[in-house]
Amino acid sequence: MSDRILVAVDIGETDIASPALEAAVEVARTSGGSIRLVYVRSPIPVTRMDFIPPEYFEEQEKLAASKLADLARTIPLDAARVSTASRFGAAYVGVLEEAREWNADLIVVGAHQPTIATYLLGSNAKKIVRHAHCSVLVVRSNKKASLFD
Repeated sequence: MSDRILVAVDIGETDIASPALEAAVEVARTSGGSIRLVYVRSPIPVTRMDFIPPEYFEEQEKLAASKLADLARTIPLDAARVSTASRFGAAYVGVLEEAREWNADLIVVGAHQPTIATYLLGSNAKKIVRHAHCSVLVVRSNKKASLFD
């Protein structure tokens, strides 16, 4: 049974998140479970830190929280069954930490169609599947992965 469904989303790529959200909603409806959206903000390389204004990180957190709240409102479940979390760091690490701390039964993650870049560098979805403490559902989109997007 999937009572606690964690959905990894990239608020900048909702076309990848949409199929994963649809799958998670279907599982939640069937199981009566809850959904938590998690977005992990990427760290900025240390070499660029001197150029970042002090309020940057606070503004980025507010923006992420706002966009996650907007996305959560689109989920066709009772609002009490939907929550959000925003983290900072490497995407797969943040998703796995949130899954452990929230005690998720299932992680749902959207994924690009594989390309040579995916095979050479690996993907966050692959790392999540490999290291998760619970079941993982990977939902493919039709969008191809790119190094330069």
